[in-house]
This record gives sequence, C-alpha cells and structure tokens, in this order.
Amino acid sequence: MTQHTGAGGPRDPESEGPTGPVIRDKRRLDPETGQVRRPAEPAEQVDAEVLAEGDDAFAGDVGEALPGEAGAADVEAQDGSAGSDDEAHPDTQLAADRLEDLRRLQAEYVNYKRRVDRDRALDREAGAATVVEALLPVLDDLHMAKEHGELPEGPLLAIADKLEATLGRFGVVRLGAVGETFDPTVHEALMHLPEADLPEGATETTIVQVMQPGFKVGDRVVRAARVAVADPA
Repeated sequence: MTQHTGAGGPRDPESEGPTGPVIRDKRRLDPETGQVRRPAEPAEQVDAEVLAEGDDAFAGDVGEALPGEAGAADVEAQDGSAGSDDEAHPDTQLAADRLEDLRRLQAEYVNYKRRVDRDRALDREAGAATVVEALLPVLDDLHMAKEHGELPEGPLLAIADKLEATLGRFGVVRLGAVGETFDPTVHEALMHLPEADLPEGATETTIVQVMQPGFKVGDRVVRAARVAVADPA
C-alpha cells in the first residue's frame, strides 16, 4: 500500500525516502560552467561490468598476480632476456673475435715491415762490404800510385775517381787521412813517429801518414786504416 506524504509524492511504507518522479538533467551544456558534459554510463551497466571483471580476476588461486602486474612482469622478463640474448649472441662474439684477429694481424704486419726494412738495409751493407773486400787490392794499388805520383793526369786518374765515387753511392766511406785525430775504432797504428810534424793546434794523437786507407759501409768497418801517428809535444 502506498501512502502519500506532505511533500506531495507517494511514499513506500518499506522505504525511508520518497519514491516520487525522478528528474534527470540531460542538458549537454552545464548551466554553471558552460562546458559540454560527457554522457554517463548507466549505473546498472557499470555495476555489471565491474562484477564480471571481478569474477574473472578472482577466478584463479589467491596467490596469482593481477592481469596488469603479470603483463608488466612479462615485459620486464622479455627485456631482460632480449638483453642477455644480444650480449651472448654468436654473431656478436664472432665479430669481436674477427676484430681482435684483424688487430693482431695488423700489428704483426707492421712489425714484419719494420724487420724487412731493417734487414734490407743490413743486406745492402753486407753486399757492398763484400764488393769492397774483393776490390781492396785494386784500391790499395790506386792509393799507392797516387802517393808516389805514378798516376798521372789523364783517363786512368778519372777512372780511379769514378770507381771511388761509385762505391760512395753504396755507402762506402774511405777511412784515414793525414791530420785526423787517431781513433782506435777505425784506425790501426802501425808506426809511432815522435819527431813528425803535426798540424798547428793539434792536442791529441794525430795521423801523420796513411799506409793503407780503410773503408767502412754504414756502421760496419770493412778494414781499419793503417796509419803512422805522432803525439803533440
């Protein structure tokens, strides 16, 4: 049975409030702010969706993670596995090994080139030294002929000069000259002349006569110069 209240609306005896007509404001614009209102979902539909989601979410065991948390965990696991796959990928390790091999080969090539250049210079000096050793008798005869004036001006003297010039192109250097300071590393003193005339200003043992010139190729002495020396007074 429905009772009427003084407010003008019918009253349900089992409820505490009026049950009269309900007025809903369906205007699209808010009369106070002037903004467009968003349509609200019916309460029944929202409640039904919430209940359905709640039933599905808690259908499993109590210890299972929520869908959102499980998805985040899966993403983190995938990121971690992807990083480990990239670090331990066979192609990455193979590329690193090939790069290390290339660097090692480059270093070996540089060392090989330096060694070859050094050996080439040594071989050249050794070859020139062998030629000088074979020509020592000829060079000694030419030197003695010049000292005694037996090598007159003319073609023979020009040939002797050209021979020494040609040897000089291969690094052959003549050792021993009158007036030089005696050096036991490249000179061999055969005679000591105490009364010999020394160059003016000489303060050390000086070469006063060259008996046989010496020769060297680079740092290699083929033969030391055989000389006579004198000491300053």
